[in-house]
Amino acid sequence: MNTTGKRLLFSSACGVLILAVAIAAGQAPKPKRINRAIELLEQGQPIYYTGSHEGTEGSFEQGAKDAQTWADYISYDMEHAPFDVKGLAEYMRGLAKGGPTKSGHRTPAVIVNVPVNGTDEATVRANAWMFHQVLATGVHGILLCHADSPGAVKAFVEAVRFPTHKQGVEKGISEGRRGVHGTPTAARIWGVSADEYIEKADVWPLNPDGEILLGLKLEDKYALANAEANVRVPGIAFAEWGPGDMALSLGVRGGGPGPMPAVMQQARARVLAATKANKIFFLNTVTPGNVIDMIKEGVMIGAGGQQAAEVGRKHTKREMPW
Repeated sequence: MNTTGKRLLFSSACGVLILAVAIAAGQAPKPKRINRAIELLEQGQPIYYTGSHEGTEGSFEQGAKDAQTWADYISYDMEHAPFDVKGLAEYMRGLAKGGPTKSGHRTPAVIVNVPVNGTDEATVRANAWMFHQVLATGVHGILLCHADSPGAVKAFVEAVRFPTHKQGVEKGISEGRRGVHGTPTAARIWGVSADEYIEKADVWPLNPDGEILLGLKLEDKYALANAEANVRVPGIAFAEWGPGDMALSLGVRGGGPGPMPAVMQQARARVLAATKANKIFFLNTVTPGNVIDMIKEGVMIGAGGQQAAEVGRKHTKREMPW
């Protein structure tokens, strides 16, 4: 083959390679958001999470492994497990290293249970540093445990927001109180600049462009008494009724097979009704056998494992990228 022929063959091969790469790139999932959980909820799709109240191993290696999780988000418990921010930071770095996810997101969404009880406004303000340190690791949401009073919820929302975000201000909440330092580390996990992080790290759906999910655990008789007022605070995306702690608070013992005691059924119904009235999402345990009925009832965030998630996803005709 002469020199000209070799050049033509080489050019043709390069063209085929470029075309193949372009096709592959076109087929790769293209996330619309940083936070996969929000992306799905915006589409009206229920979401399913994984995680244990015994905690997650806070290590780079575990994060790299969990990057390919089946779940829509990871619940990272620091309420009863150790409050180890360094371990969480290593875990988030591992997620970023092990990504992208099969859906094309840089990391799975991570929502942290922080060991701050929302007993009152003063308690939450005094412990707001925990929210700030957790957010600086690059997580995508926080749950406020024992969210007992509207004042506590208000302080919670304000603590996680930057003062530059104004949605809802003077309409139930005041200006955000989160500081700027810590944003570079979180931005690296998200894969954006520090300035972009400040723009995106706000609460959804109050800010339609926000990437942070805030939830409430209305898990005792005090939170139950204020359920309607608590979920009305702007900036909250979802709530759960915490049957384990609720049972303790209401003096219910046991919890074996059979229907729940009436007082527990009433507690759950009240929290569910409050979430519906305020157009936020309800979290509840689901099983493969009841997930469809739970979705029909209004459950949009499910805890129950991969099999239950697969049944629910099939029911809602979710187009799975993984």
